[in-house]
Amino acid sequence: MPPKAKITRDMVIDAAFEVARKTGAENINARTVSKKLNCSTQPVMYHFATIEELKKAAYEKADKYHTEYLMSIPETQKNIMLEIGLNYIRFAIKEPNLFQFLFQSGFAVENSLPEMINSEELIPVISVMQKEMNMNMEQTKEVFVILALFVHGYASIIANNSLEYDEKLITTHLKRVCTGAILTSSDKGYTPLSDEDNHTGGN
Repeated sequence: MPPKAKITRDMVIDAAFEVARKTGAENINARTVSKKLNCSTQPVMYHFATIEELKKAAYEKADKYHTEYLMSIPETQKNIMLEIGLNYIRFAIKEPNLFQFLFQSGFAVENSLPEMINSEELIPVISVMQKEMNMNMEQTKEVFVILALFVHGYASIIANNSLEYDEKLITTHLKRVCTGAILTSSDKGYTPLSDEDNHTGGN
C-alpha cells in the first residue's frame, strides 16, 4: 500500500484560499480546510497554530491572485490603464467572495492609502501605468489614487448590490476619470483617452 501523501503548508493555504473563494473567508476553519484536503484537522493545525494565521496566509495568496488578474491584459488592448481599471471591477463581479476578503475583511496589512500604494503587490501595476503615461513615479501614483478610488467605489457598489454590469457605460466613465486624473498631474507626455477610443479585449 503506497504511503499517504504528505499535506504541505502550501496545500493548506491553497485549500483555505478555495474556501474563501467559494463560500467566504469567514468560513475558513480547520474543519472546512481539512475537508478540502480530504484529511483530518491535524495537518492543518500542524502548519498553522491558529486559524487567524491561516487566514492571513490565504489573504496573501488572494492578494497575489488579484494582482495577476489585474495584469491579465490582451495584447490587442492599447489602453492598458483602462483595462486595469475594468479588470478591477470585473474581479469584484466574478470573484465577490475574494473581493470582500481583500477589501472588506480587515485583513489588509496596509493601514493607510500611502502604504497601499507603496506595497510590493502593486509594483507591477504602478510600473505599467508609469510606462504607458510617460510620467514620473510621483505623478503616476497620483493618477493611480484617483483611478483606484473610482474603480473601487464602482466595484463595491456593483458587488454589494448585485447591480447590472454595463461595461460600455463604465468604460465611458472610466475614460473620463483617467483623462481628468492625467490632466491634473501632467500637461505633457500622454494623450488623454477619448470616448471614441476603441475598447477591445476583456476577461
